[in-house]
Amino acid sequence: MNTRSNNAADSLTSHVAAFIQKTGYADIPATVLRCSKKAVLDTLGVALAGAKSEGSEIIQRHVAELGCGSGGAAVFGTATRAPARFAALANGCAMHADDYDDTFHPSRVHPSAPVVAALFADAERDDRSGRDVLTAFNVGVEVTCKVSQAIDNEHYQRGYHATGTCGVFGAAAAVCNLRGLPLEATRFALGIAGSSSSGLRENFGTMVKPLHTGRAAENGWVAASLAASGFTAAPTILEGERGFFLAGGGRYDEKIIHNRMGAPWTFDSPGVGIKPFPSGALTHPAMSKMRDLVVEHNITPDQVARVGIKTNRLLPENLTYHRPVTGLQGKFSMEFCLASILVLRRAGLAEFTDEVAARADIQDAIAKFDYTTYSDDEAKAGKYTRLTSFIDIHLKSGKTVSARVDEAKGSAAIPMNEDDVAEKFRECAAFAGWPAARSEKIVKAVYDLENVAKLSELTALLLRA
Repeated sequence: MNTRSNNAADSLTSHVAAFIQKTGYADIPATVLRCSKKAVLDTLGVALAGAKSEGSEIIQRHVAELGCGSGGAAVFGTATRAPARFAALANGCAMHADDYDDTFHPSRVHPSAPVVAALFADAERDDRSGRDVLTAFNVGVEVTCKVSQAIDNEHYQRGYHATGTCGVFGAAAAVCNLRGLPLEATRFALGIAGSSSSGLRENFGTMVKPLHTGRAAENGWVAASLAASGFTAAPTILEGERGFFLAGGGRYDEKIIHNRMGAPWTFDSPGVGIKPFPSGALTHPAMSKMRDLVVEHNITPDQVARVGIKTNRLLPENLTYHRPVTGLQGKFSMEFCLASILVLRRAGLAEFTDEVAARADIQDAIAKFDYTTYSDDEAKAGKYTRLTSFIDIHLKSGKTVSARVDEAKGSAAIPMNEDDVAEKFRECAAFAGWPAARSEKIVKAVYDLENVAKLSELTALLLRA
Protein backbone atom coordinates (compact mmCIF):
# COMPACT_ATOMS: atom_id res chain seq x y z
CA MET A 1 0.00 0.00 0.00
CA ASN A 2 1.07 3.62 -0.38
CA THR A 3 3.75 4.57 2.16
CA ARG A 4 5.48 7.25 0.13
CA SER A 5 4.87 10.96 0.20
CA ASN A 6 3.13 12.93 -2.54
CA ASN A 7 6.23 15.08 -2.95
CA ALA A 8 7.17 15.02 -6.62
CA ALA A 9 10.86 14.38 -6.02
CA ASP A 10 10.11 11.46 -3.70
CA SER A 11 7.21 9.98 -5.61
CA LEU A 12 7.10 6.41 -6.86
CA THR A 13 6.43 7.89 -10.28
CA SER A 14 9.72 9.80 -9.99
CA HIS A 15 11.47 6.56 -9.10
CA VAL A 16 10.25 5.03 -12.35
CA ALA A 17 11.09 8.19 -14.30
CA ALA A 18 14.63 8.18 -12.91
CA PHE A 19 15.12 4.60 -14.08
CA ILE A 20 13.91 5.54 -17.55
CA GLN A 21 16.07 8.64 -17.72
CA LYS A 22 19.35 7.18 -16.46
CA THR A 23 19.43 3.68 -17.96
CA GLY A 24 21.92 3.11 -20.76
CA TYR A 25 23.05 0.17 -22.85
CA ALA A 26 25.91 -0.65 -20.46
CA ASP A 27 23.40 -1.12 -17.62
CA ILE A 28 21.69 -4.05 -19.32
CA PRO A 29 23.13 -7.56 -18.69
CA ALA A 30 24.07 -9.74 -21.63
CA THR A 31 21.45 -12.32 -20.66
CA VAL A 32 18.74 -9.66 -20.83
CA LEU A 33 19.96 -8.37 -24.19
CA ARG A 34 19.82 -11.90 -25.56
CA CYS A 35 16.25 -12.44 -24.37
CA SER A 36 15.14 -9.04 -25.58
CA LYS A 37 16.40 -9.63 -29.11
CA LYS A 38 14.30 -12.80 -29.26
CA ALA A 39 11.32 -10.73 -28.11
CA VAL A 40 11.92 -8.08 -30.79
CA LEU A 41 12.19 -10.68 -33.55
CA ASP A 42 9.06 -12.43 -32.32
CA THR A 43 7.13 -9.14 -32.23
CA LEU A 44 8.17 -8.17 -35.75
CA GLY A 45 7.11 -11.59 -37.00
CA VAL A 46 3.63 -11.39 -35.54
CA ALA A 47 3.38 -7.84 -36.93
CA LEU A 48 3.92 -9.11 -40.47
CA ALA A 49 1.34 -11.86 -40.02
CA GLY A 50 -1.10 -9.59 -38.17
CA ALA A 51 -0.99 -6.91 -40.86
CA LYS A 52 -3.08 -9.28 -43.01
CA SER A 53 -5.93 -9.49 -40.49
CA GLU A 54 -9.26 -7.84 -41.26
CA GLY A 55 -8.98 -5.55 -38.25
CA SER A 56 -5.49 -4.42 -39.21
CA GLU A 57 -6.57 -3.68 -42.75
CA ILE A 58 -9.40 -1.51 -41.43
CA ILE A 59 -6.92 0.40 -39.27
CA GLN A 60 -4.59 0.82 -42.27
CA ARG A 61 -7.45 2.25 -44.32
CA HIS A 62 -8.38 4.52 -41.42
CA VAL A 63 -4.84 5.92 -41.33
CA ALA A 64 -4.90 6.45 -45.09
CA GLU A 65 -8.27 8.24 -44.87
CA LEU A 66 -6.73 10.68 -42.40
CA GLY A 67 -4.40 11.78 -45.16
CA CYS A 68 -1.48 10.21 -43.32
CA GLY A 69 -0.57 7.56 -45.85
CA SER A 70 2.79 8.91 -46.99
CA GLY A 71 6.09 9.81 -45.39
CA GLY A 72 7.22 8.98 -41.88
CA ALA A 73 7.58 5.53 -40.35
CA ALA A 74 7.01 2.10 -41.85
CA VAL A 75 3.66 0.38 -41.43
CA PHE A 76 4.98 -3.16 -41.24
CA GLY A 77 3.72 -5.71 -43.74
CA THR A 78 2.49 -2.99 -46.12
CA ALA A 79 3.99 -0.62 -48.68
CA THR A 80 2.81 2.35 -46.59
CA ARG A 81 4.55 4.91 -44.43
CA ALA A 82 2.74 7.16 -41.97
CA PRO A 83 3.54 9.77 -39.31
CA ALA A 84 5.06 8.09 -36.26
CA ARG A 85 1.88 8.38 -34.20
CA PHE A 86 -0.22 6.50 -36.73
CA ALA A 87 2.48 4.00 -37.64
CA ALA A 88 2.58 3.13 -33.93
CA LEU A 89 -1.19 2.66 -33.94
CA ALA A 90 -1.24 0.45 -37.04
CA ASN A 91 1.77 -1.63 -36.05
CA GLY A 92 0.56 -2.10 -32.49
CA CYS A 93 -2.78 -3.39 -33.74
CA ALA A 94 -1.06 -5.77 -36.15
CA MET A 95 1.28 -7.10 -33.46
CA HIS A 96 -1.64 -8.21 -31.32
CA ALA A 97 -4.10 -9.04 -34.12
CA ASP A 98 -3.50 -12.78 -33.91
CA ASP A 99 -2.93 -12.86 -30.14
CA TYR A 100 0.46 -14.34 -30.95
CA ASP A 101 2.73 -11.82 -29.18
CA ASP A 102 4.70 -12.50 -26.02
CA THR A 103 3.18 -12.64 -22.53
CA PHE A 104 4.30 -11.77 -19.00
CA HIS A 105 2.28 -14.25 -16.97
CA PRO A 106 2.36 -12.73 -13.46
CA SER A 107 0.13 -9.92 -14.75
CA ARG A 108 -1.13 -11.40 -18.05
CA VAL A 109 0.24 -8.45 -20.00
CA HIS A 110 1.67 -8.58 -23.54
CA PRO A 111 4.68 -6.32 -22.92
CA SER A 112 6.66 -6.10 -26.16
CA ALA A 113 4.10 -5.05 -28.77
CA PRO A 114 3.14 -1.58 -27.48
CA VAL A 115 6.80 -0.82 -26.83
CA VAL A 116 8.12 -1.99 -30.21
CA ALA A 117 5.31 -0.23 -32.09
CA ALA A 118 5.91 3.15 -30.44
CA LEU A 119 9.68 2.83 -30.30
CA PHE A 120 10.33 1.80 -33.89
CA ALA A 121 8.05 4.53 -35.21
CA ASP A 122 9.92 7.16 -33.19
CA ALA A 123 13.38 5.76 -33.91
CA GLU A 124 12.82 6.12 -37.64
CA ARG A 125 12.47 9.91 -37.25
CA ASP A 126 16.20 10.36 -36.65
CA ASP A 127 17.29 6.92 -37.91
CA ARG A 128 18.62 5.88 -34.53
CA SER A 129 21.06 3.05 -34.01
CA GLY A 130 20.07 -0.50 -33.14
CA ARG A 131 21.90 -0.15 -29.84
CA ASP A 132 19.79 2.88 -28.89
CA VAL A 133 16.61 1.02 -29.85
CA LEU A 134 17.62 -2.11 -27.94
CA THR A 135 18.28 -0.04 -24.82
CA ALA A 136 14.96 1.79 -25.00
CA PHE A 137 13.09 -1.44 -25.71
CA ASN A 138 14.39 -3.04 -22.53
CA VAL A 139 13.50 0.05 -20.52
CA GLY A 140 9.97 0.08 -21.92
CA VAL A 141 9.31 -3.60 -21.28
CA GLU A 142 10.68 -3.32 -17.77
CA VAL A 143 8.34 -0.43 -16.99
CA THR A 144 5.30 -2.23 -18.41
CA CYS A 145 5.99 -5.42 -16.50
CA LYS A 146 6.81 -3.82 -13.16
CA VAL A 147 3.84 -1.44 -13.29
CA SER A 148 1.48 -4.25 -14.27
CA GLN A 149 2.83 -6.48 -11.52
CA ALA A 150 2.64 -3.78 -8.86
CA ILE A 151 -1.04 -2.97 -9.32
CA ASP A 152 -3.37 -5.21 -7.35
CA ASN A 153 -4.90 -8.20 -9.17
CA GLU A 154 -8.25 -6.48 -8.63
CA HIS A 155 -7.29 -4.37 -11.66
CA TYR A 156 -7.62 -7.44 -13.87
CA GLN A 157 -10.68 -8.73 -12.04
CA ARG A 158 -12.43 -5.39 -12.59
CA GLY A 159 -12.17 -6.05 -16.30
CA TYR A 160 -9.11 -4.06 -17.35
CA HIS A 161 -6.81 -5.39 -20.08
CA ALA A 162 -3.30 -4.75 -18.80
CA THR A 163 -1.74 -4.65 -22.26
CA GLY A 164 -3.69 -1.48 -22.93
CA THR A 165 -3.70 0.01 -19.44
CA CYS A 166 -0.07 -0.71 -18.53
CA GLY A 167 1.43 -0.95 -22.00
CA VAL A 168 0.98 2.78 -22.49
CA PHE A 169 3.48 3.44 -19.68
CA GLY A 170 6.06 1.16 -21.30
CA ALA A 171 5.56 2.74 -24.71
CA ALA A 172 6.03 6.22 -23.26
CA ALA A 173 9.05 5.07 -21.27
CA ALA A 174 10.78 3.65 -24.34
CA VAL A 175 10.31 6.83 -26.36
CA CYS A 176 11.49 8.99 -23.43
CA ASN A 177 14.63 6.90 -23.05
CA LEU A 178 15.32 6.96 -26.78
CA ARG A 179 15.00 10.75 -26.88
CA GLY A 180 17.02 11.23 -23.70
CA LEU A 181 14.32 13.36 -22.07
CA PRO A 182 15.21 14.93 -18.70
CA LEU A 183 13.72 13.62 -15.48
CA GLU A 184 10.90 16.14 -15.17
CA ALA A 185 9.73 15.68 -18.77
CA THR A 186 9.87 11.91 -18.34
CA ARG A 187 7.75 12.15 -15.20
CA PHE A 188 5.25 14.32 -17.08
CA ALA A 189 5.15 11.77 -19.91
CA LEU A 190 4.15 9.09 -17.41
CA GLY A 191 1.47 11.45 -16.09
CA ILE A 192 0.07 12.02 -19.55
CA ALA A 193 0.20 8.29 -20.27
CA GLY A 194 -1.73 7.55 -17.10
CA SER A 195 -4.72 9.53 -18.31
CA SER A 196 -4.52 7.70 -21.65
CA SER A 197 -4.59 4.26 -20.04
CA SER A 198 -7.46 2.12 -21.32
CA GLY A 199 -8.64 -1.33 -22.37
CA LEU A 200 -11.51 -3.55 -21.18
CA ARG A 201 -11.60 -7.35 -21.25
CA GLU A 202 -15.24 -7.33 -22.34
CA ASN A 203 -13.84 -6.84 -25.83
CA PHE A 204 -11.75 -10.03 -25.84
CA GLY A 205 -12.51 -12.08 -28.92
CA THR A 206 -13.18 -8.98 -31.05
CA MET A 207 -11.13 -6.56 -33.15
CA VAL A 208 -10.96 -4.19 -30.19
CA LYS A 209 -8.52 -6.33 -28.20
CA PRO A 210 -5.68 -5.66 -30.69
CA LEU A 211 -6.79 -2.02 -30.78
CA HIS A 212 -5.89 -1.81 -27.08
CA THR A 213 -2.28 -2.53 -28.07
CA GLY A 214 -2.29 -0.07 -30.94
CA ARG A 215 -3.75 2.68 -28.78
CA ALA A 216 -1.24 1.97 -26.00
CA ALA A 217 1.56 2.44 -28.54
CA GLU A 218 0.02 5.56 -30.06
CA ASN A 219 -0.85 7.14 -26.72
CA GLY A 220 2.58 6.34 -25.29
CA TRP A 221 4.21 8.05 -28.26
CA VAL A 222 1.92 11.08 -27.89
CA ALA A 223 2.61 11.27 -24.15
CA ALA A 224 6.38 11.38 -24.67
CA SER A 225 6.07 13.86 -27.54
CA LEU A 226 3.85 16.24 -25.59
CA ALA A 227 6.11 16.06 -22.55
CA ALA A 228 9.12 16.80 -24.75
CA SER A 229 7.31 19.95 -25.89
CA GLY A 230 6.72 21.17 -22.33
CA PHE A 231 3.25 19.71 -21.67
CA THR A 232 2.83 19.09 -17.94
CA ALA A 233 1.02 16.48 -15.86
CA ALA A 234 0.65 15.25 -12.29
CA PRO A 235 3.97 14.09 -10.81
CA THR A 236 2.37 11.22 -8.86
CA ILE A 237 0.28 9.51 -11.52
CA LEU A 238 1.08 5.99 -10.33
CA GLU A 239 0.61 6.24 -6.55
CA GLY A 240 -1.52 9.37 -6.14
CA GLU A 241 -4.86 9.13 -4.32
CA ARG A 242 -6.65 9.52 -7.65
CA GLY A 243 -3.86 7.97 -9.69
CA PHE A 244 -3.50 4.81 -11.73
CA PHE A 245 -2.89 2.25 -8.99
CA LEU A 246 -5.68 3.22 -6.61
CA ALA A 247 -8.23 4.12 -9.27
CA GLY A 248 -7.52 1.01 -11.29
CA GLY A 249 -6.96 -1.59 -8.60
CA GLY A 250 -7.65 -0.15 -5.18
CA ARG A 251 -4.23 -1.25 -3.91
CA TYR A 252 -0.67 -1.69 -5.07
CA ASP A 253 2.66 -3.08 -3.89
CA GLU A 254 5.37 -0.45 -4.11
CA LYS A 255 8.02 -3.06 -3.28
CA ILE A 256 7.65 -4.39 -6.82
CA ILE A 257 8.93 -1.05 -8.12
CA HIS A 258 10.98 0.72 -5.44
CA ASN A 259 14.64 -0.22 -5.94
CA ARG A 260 13.49 -3.11 -8.17
CA MET A 261 13.52 -1.51 -11.62
CA GLY A 262 16.09 -3.59 -13.46
CA ALA A 263 16.89 -5.44 -10.23
CA PRO A 264 16.24 -8.03 -11.48
CA TRP A 265 15.33 -7.29 -15.05
CA THR A 266 12.04 -8.96 -15.95
CA PHE A 267 13.61 -10.72 -18.94
CA ASP A 268 15.95 -12.42 -16.44
CA SER A 269 13.41 -13.17 -13.74
CA PRO A 270 10.65 -14.30 -13.85
CA GLY A 271 10.94 -14.09 -17.64
CA VAL A 272 8.63 -13.35 -20.55
CA GLY A 273 6.94 -16.16 -22.48
CA ILE A 274 6.92 -16.41 -26.28
CA LYS A 275 3.74 -18.00 -27.63
CA PRO A 276 3.75 -21.31 -29.52
CA PHE A 277 0.16 -20.82 -30.74
CA PRO A 278 -1.81 -17.74 -31.95
CA SER A 279 -4.40 -17.91 -29.18
CA GLY A 280 -4.86 -16.91 -25.55
CA ALA A 281 -1.83 -18.12 -23.56
CA LEU A 282 -4.12 -19.85 -21.07
CA THR A 283 -4.84 -22.52 -23.69
CA HIS A 284 -1.23 -23.32 -24.53
CA PRO A 285 -0.26 -26.03 -22.00
CA ALA A 286 -3.37 -28.05 -22.88
CA MET A 287 -2.84 -27.48 -26.61
CA SER A 288 0.77 -28.64 -26.41
CA LYS A 289 -0.18 -31.79 -24.51
CA MET A 290 -3.20 -32.49 -26.73
CA ARG A 291 -0.96 -32.41 -29.78
CA ASP A 292 1.49 -34.81 -28.13
CA LEU A 293 -1.29 -37.25 -27.21
CA VAL A 294 -3.01 -37.17 -30.60
CA VAL A 295 0.25 -37.82 -32.43
CA GLU A 296 1.65 -40.39 -29.99
CA HIS A 297 -1.54 -42.49 -29.93
CA ASN A 298 -2.56 -41.70 -33.54
CA ILE A 299 -6.00 -40.56 -32.37
CA THR A 300 -8.55 -39.55 -35.00
CA PRO A 301 -11.81 -37.68 -34.33
CA ASP A 302 -14.02 -40.65 -35.23
CA GLN A 303 -12.34 -42.71 -32.47
CA VAL A 304 -13.24 -40.17 -29.76
CA ALA A 305 -16.37 -40.41 -27.61
CA ARG A 306 -15.74 -37.53 -25.20
CA VAL A 307 -12.83 -35.34 -24.09
CA GLY A 308 -12.55 -33.96 -20.58
CA ILE A 309 -10.49 -30.83 -19.97
CA LYS A 310 -10.02 -29.48 -16.44
CA THR A 311 -8.20 -26.24 -15.54
CA ASN A 312 -7.91 -23.58 -12.89
CA ARG A 313 -11.29 -22.00 -12.14
CA LEU A 314 -10.03 -18.59 -13.29
CA LEU A 315 -9.23 -19.60 -16.86
CA PRO A 316 -12.86 -19.64 -18.13
CA GLU A 317 -13.11 -15.97 -17.15
CA ASN A 318 -11.05 -15.29 -20.28
CA LEU A 319 -11.82 -18.44 -22.25
CA THR A 320 -15.44 -17.41 -22.52
CA TYR A 321 -16.38 -18.90 -25.90
CA HIS A 322 -17.46 -22.49 -25.42
CA ARG A 323 -19.20 -22.72 -28.81
CA PRO A 324 -17.27 -20.24 -30.94
CA VAL A 325 -18.43 -19.38 -34.45
CA THR A 326 -15.58 -17.05 -35.54
CA GLY A 327 -11.80 -17.30 -35.65
CA LEU A 328 -11.43 -14.45 -33.17
CA GLN A 329 -13.74 -16.19 -30.72
CA GLY A 330 -11.75 -19.38 -31.24
CA LYS A 331 -8.66 -17.71 -29.81
CA PHE A 332 -10.51 -17.52 -26.48
CA SER A 333 -12.07 -20.97 -26.61
CA MET A 334 -10.33 -23.93 -25.02
CA GLU A 335 -12.71 -26.21 -26.86
CA PHE A 336 -11.93 -24.77 -30.31
CA CYS A 337 -8.17 -24.79 -29.73
CA LEU A 338 -8.19 -28.46 -28.73
CA ALA A 339 -10.71 -29.42 -31.41
CA SER A 340 -8.47 -27.88 -34.08
CA ILE A 341 -5.61 -30.06 -32.91
CA LEU A 342 -7.81 -33.16 -32.71
CA VAL A 343 -9.23 -32.70 -36.22
CA LEU A 344 -6.36 -31.00 -38.06
CA ARG A 345 -3.41 -31.84 -35.78
CA ARG A 346 -2.45 -28.18 -35.82
CA ALA A 347 -3.66 -24.80 -34.57
CA GLY A 348 -1.64 -22.14 -36.34
CA LEU A 349 -2.34 -18.87 -38.07
CA ALA A 350 -4.30 -20.55 -40.86
CA GLU A 351 -6.65 -22.32 -38.45
CA PHE A 352 -8.02 -19.35 -36.51
CA THR A 353 -10.38 -18.20 -39.20
CA ASP A 354 -14.15 -17.94 -39.56
CA GLU A 355 -14.04 -20.63 -42.23
CA VAL A 356 -12.33 -23.17 -40.00
CA ALA A 357 -14.54 -22.31 -37.03
CA ALA A 358 -17.62 -22.98 -39.18
CA ARG A 359 -16.45 -26.37 -40.42
CA ALA A 360 -18.86 -29.17 -39.51
CA ASP A 361 -16.07 -31.48 -38.35
CA ILE A 362 -14.66 -28.78 -36.07
CA GLN A 363 -18.08 -28.02 -34.59
CA ASP A 364 -18.72 -31.74 -34.11
CA ALA A 365 -15.41 -32.08 -32.27
CA ILE A 366 -16.13 -29.03 -30.11
CA ALA A 367 -19.38 -30.68 -28.98
CA LYS A 368 -17.39 -33.62 -27.60
CA PHE A 369 -15.52 -31.52 -25.03
CA ASP A 370 -16.49 -31.25 -21.37
CA TYR A 371 -14.74 -28.28 -19.78
CA THR A 372 -14.63 -28.25 -15.97
CA THR A 373 -12.43 -26.64 -13.33
CA TYR A 374 -10.69 -27.76 -10.16
CA SER A 375 -10.96 -26.01 -6.81
CA ASP A 376 -8.40 -23.81 -5.13
CA ASP A 377 -7.93 -26.51 -2.49
CA GLU A 378 -7.18 -29.11 -5.18
CA ALA A 379 -4.69 -26.74 -6.77
CA LYS A 380 -2.92 -26.13 -3.47
CA ALA A 381 -2.81 -29.83 -2.55
CA GLY A 382 -1.52 -30.81 -5.99
CA LYS A 383 0.95 -27.91 -6.24
CA TYR A 384 -0.56 -26.89 -9.56
CA THR A 385 0.67 -23.92 -11.53
CA ARG A 386 -1.88 -21.31 -12.62
CA LEU A 387 -2.01 -23.06 -16.01
CA THR A 388 -1.99 -26.70 -14.90
CA SER A 389 -4.43 -28.58 -17.14
CA PHE A 390 -5.75 -32.15 -17.22
CA ILE A 391 -6.86 -33.95 -20.38
CA ASP A 392 -8.85 -37.20 -20.54
CA ILE A 393 -9.55 -38.50 -24.04
CA HIS A 394 -12.26 -41.16 -23.80
CA LEU A 395 -12.17 -43.40 -26.87
CA LYS A 396 -15.12 -45.35 -28.21
CA SER A 397 -13.07 -48.51 -27.67
CA GLY A 398 -13.30 -47.96 -23.93
CA LYS A 399 -9.70 -46.84 -23.57
CA THR A 400 -8.90 -43.48 -21.93
CA VAL A 401 -5.74 -41.49 -22.69
CA SER A 402 -4.96 -39.03 -19.89
CA ALA A 403 -2.29 -36.48 -19.05
CA ARG A 404 -1.42 -33.56 -16.79
CA VAL A 405 0.52 -30.57 -18.10
CA ASP A 406 1.85 -27.57 -16.16
CA GLU A 407 3.64 -25.41 -18.74
CA ALA A 408 3.90 -25.03 -22.50
CA LYS A 409 6.98 -24.69 -24.68
CA GLY A 410 7.73 -20.99 -24.97
CA SER A 411 6.81 -20.20 -21.37
CA ALA A 412 9.39 -18.71 -19.03
CA ALA A 413 9.79 -22.19 -17.53
CA ILE A 414 10.42 -23.83 -20.93
CA PRO A 415 11.79 -20.96 -23.04
CA MET A 416 12.30 -20.97 -26.77
CA ASN A 417 15.89 -20.57 -27.93
CA GLU A 418 17.04 -18.32 -30.77
CA ASP A 419 16.47 -21.00 -33.39
CA ASP A 420 12.92 -21.66 -32.13
CA VAL A 421 12.03 -17.98 -32.33
CA ALA A 422 13.65 -17.62 -35.74
CA GLU A 423 11.54 -20.51 -37.01
CA LYS A 424 8.38 -18.94 -35.60
CA PHE A 425 9.35 -15.68 -37.30
CA ARG A 426 9.80 -17.50 -40.62
CA GLU A 427 6.36 -19.10 -40.29
CA CYS A 428 4.76 -15.71 -39.59
CA ALA A 429 6.63 -14.09 -42.48
CA ALA A 430 5.68 -16.89 -44.87
CA PHE A 431 2.03 -16.52 -43.81
CA ALA A 432 2.35 -12.83 -44.76
CA GLY A 433 3.85 -13.75 -48.13
CA TRP A 434 7.25 -12.33 -47.24
CA PRO A 435 10.20 -13.38 -49.45
CA ALA A 436 12.37 -15.94 -47.65
CA ALA A 437 15.61 -14.12 -48.49
CA ARG A 438 14.27 -10.92 -46.93
CA SER A 439 13.10 -12.82 -43.85
CA GLU A 440 16.60 -14.18 -43.31
CA LYS A 441 18.02 -10.67 -43.47
CA ILE A 442 15.54 -9.59 -40.77
CA VAL A 443 16.53 -12.49 -38.52
CA LYS A 444 20.21 -11.65 -38.93
CA ALA A 445 19.69 -7.93 -38.32
CA VAL A 446 17.63 -8.39 -35.15
CA TYR A 447 20.00 -10.93 -33.61
CA ASP A 448 22.80 -8.42 -34.30
CA LEU A 449 20.68 -5.38 -33.43
CA GLU A 450 23.31 -3.74 -31.22
CA ASN A 451 25.56 -3.45 -34.29
CA VAL A 452 22.93 -2.08 -36.71
CA ALA A 453 24.05 1.46 -37.49
CA LYS A 454 20.67 2.82 -38.62
CA LEU A 455 17.25 1.41 -37.83
CA SER A 456 16.13 2.09 -41.42
CA GLU A 457 18.37 -0.82 -42.46
CA LEU A 458 15.91 -3.07 -40.59
CA THR A 459 12.61 -1.30 -41.13
CA ALA A 460 13.13 -1.20 -44.91
CA LEU A 461 12.99 -5.00 -44.82
CA LEU A 462 9.57 -4.84 -43.14
CA LEU A 463 7.98 -2.83 -45.96
CA ARG A 464 6.52 -4.37 -49.09
CA ALA A 465 8.38 -3.45 -52.26
